[in-house]
Amino acid sequence: MSEPRGPGSSDDDEVFLPDPNHTSPSVTFLQELPSYRSILRRKTSAGGTQDRRQNNHAFARPPAGENRNLVEGTGVESEVVVRSIREYALNIPEKRRLRDIQEANIKYLSGWDQWKQSRNKSWKKFLDGTKELSSYLELWRHDIRNIEGKFGTGIQSYFSFLRFLVLLNFIIFVLMFSFITLPSTISKYGVLNSSHIEISPRGIERQCTVYTISGTKGLVYFYTYIIDLLSGTGFLEMTSLFYGYYTIDTVQFSVIKYSVPLAYLLTTFAYLSLSLIWIVKRSVEGFKQSLVREEDQFQSYCNKIFAGWDFCITDLNASRLKHSSLQYELKTDLEEERLRQKIAERTTEEKLRIYCLRIFLNIIVLAVLSGCFYSIYRATIFSQEIISSDSKMTFWGNLLVQYLPSIVITLANFIAPLFFSIIIRFEDYSPAFEIRLTLMRCVFVRLANIGVLLFSLGNRISSCANEKCKPCGYNYKLYPCWESRVGQEMYKLMIFDFIVIFAVAVFVDFPRKLLVTYCSCKAVQWCGLQEFGIPDNVLEIVYGQTICWIGTFYSPLLPAIATIKYFLVFYIKKISLMHTCRPSTRPFRASSSNFFFLVVLLIGLILGFIPLGLSMTHIHSSKACGPFVNFNSSWDVVPHAIRGFPVALQKVLYGIVSEAFAVPFFIVVCLIMFYFIALAGAHKRVVDQLREQLVMESRDKLFLIRKLTEAQRHS
Repeated sequence: MSEPRGPGSSDDDEVFLPDPNHTSPSVTFLQELPSYRSILRRKTSAGGTQDRRQNNHAFARPPAGENRNLVEGTGVESEVVVRSIREYALNIPEKRRLRDIQEANIKYLSGWDQWKQSRNKSWKKFLDGTKELSSYLELWRHDIRNIEGKFGTGIQSYFSFLRFLVLLNFIIFVLMFSFITLPSTISKYGVLNSSHIEISPRGIERQCTVYTISGTKGLVYFYTYIIDLLSGTGFLEMTSLFYGYYTIDTVQFSVIKYSVPLAYLLTTFAYLSLSLIWIVKRSVEGFKQSLVREEDQFQSYCNKIFAGWDFCITDLNASRLKHSSLQYELKTDLEEERLRQKIAERTTEEKLRIYCLRIFLNIIVLAVLSGCFYSIYRATIFSQEIISSDSKMTFWGNLLVQYLPSIVITLANFIAPLFFSIIIRFEDYSPAFEIRLTLMRCVFVRLANIGVLLFSLGNRISSCANEKCKPCGYNYKLYPCWESRVGQEMYKLMIFDFIVIFAVAVFVDFPRKLLVTYCSCKAVQWCGLQEFGIPDNVLEIVYGQTICWIGTFYSPLLPAIATIKYFLVFYIKKISLMHTCRPSTRPFRASSSNFFFLVVLLIGLILGFIPLGLSMTHIHSSKACGPFVNFNSSWDVVPHAIRGFPVALQKVLYGIVSEAFAVPFFIVVCLIMFYFIALAGAHKRVVDQLREQLVMESRDKLFLIRKLTEAQRHS
């Protein structure tokens, strides 16, 4: 009796290679299939191919003995057999029969096996119920599903990405508050035994310890509090919001001494590492999909036509937009195909001309970037000079000086992308490459502007105009607590970024909606509603998140502000999308969008590592404020803490950082990396074989349809 098999459990030998001893017409007919001839050619050219293919596909179906055991009902002998029937590639009647057999065979199990099986089922049911219950507690679950139903998965992925940043910033805030802010705050009120940092000035270094907050004495106008609230100066400067507040050295927890400087540094590394691991974990899923989804041009057309529809859409206008976006995708593919043919037919003179034009336009792009960077540098220097001079100014003048670098950065972020979108039209690239190149330029200009601001501040902090500041290691006259000043700049960038997002939605999008709705002017109707561009909005929030990562070291409570900011931005963007904007005509799939979002966010995180690492290791820490006043740099607290460990542990740690450990560790890491590369190559070959098998099955279907048509014609 032959064992029954489902449609997904047949292999190549059983389907395509019948027994040559039989000469029935059906066997002769099967030997004419294209897949049989292809496999026969491979068998004759390279023996043993079928055995390897069977081994590669063995994971796709249950073992033969196990399947026979299930079907024939001979009893359940192992725990593997009683797995969920969902894992087997069988039809529904067969699965029902297997379920009845499994339930009938339970009585043959021992009491221990029956208890284990019932426990596993109960535990799995409990996990499924908990997962379903937790889904109702998910933040913005209903709102995001509503957005997905009206605008598709592309825009939904943006709001899911925004929710991810809210959760990430909240966890960073919990880390900073639990390990830094809370111990320092409760220690200052005498709840726990603690010791303040004692500054031990030596000679001329006594001048470095002078730190006075401007604007806190004498007659203070009411508008000064507004400026202090918006810029982080005055009454906010010595609060727990900024670096200068944390002057506790150690906190005594019963018999444990809690070192605040060491905790400050380690918590910084913890939130950066957590962000890196979380982003990489989420981006790996999209990267694996992009590796598997390698398709030729014909397959791309088929996927767009037959599988390109977004079944999450329930809104009529969104469905019409999806129709136009699919049409746009097909037009783009055809345009790229036309450009490929045009590029292949170019003469040497045409190639030389287009290359010279691209070089000239890229020189113009570099000139624009240089102009933006120089403007930010000059605005930062001018703003710092005016602030340090304590000159009397009006309310609006003071506010303008405080936010001058933020204003210039915002203008550069607005003007440069517009210029890039104009100049890219003359470079004669394909439409898809135009989008990628423009996005990369916009990512570079947004994140590089933050780097230029930090470079300007760092250059001014570390430069000494006279010999008196050299013992301190930094310009103590202008920046007695330079970490708090950097934190204030990050705080102002965060606040101004939120003001810009809110102002654009209220003063640009809503008036434009009213004009388009109630004004019949042709120019207004030609402009239409504002497009909800997914890449531009993503770059906007990645820019803010990069500010948060950099500024958290200098302003430990900045993640709380970022959490509140992104929480409000979600509702601002949602209202703007629902009532004032229309989705972009250039579609973005959810899978590719998520991967793009996380790659840009990873670039921002890497940018955040650079200034933080330089400031921790190369710039002298302030001698008048903060937890590192007795160290030359923030990193010096680590060797100081290691020297307090037992001698044996010190030797182990020094051995880990030595070359004797680093070289073998590097070799082992390389071997592990090569192993995973080989494993990825093996999986890639399996995917190629499965794809080839699908192609051959489609050819078999075409062959059978043709034979069936001929048979009907003859009959």
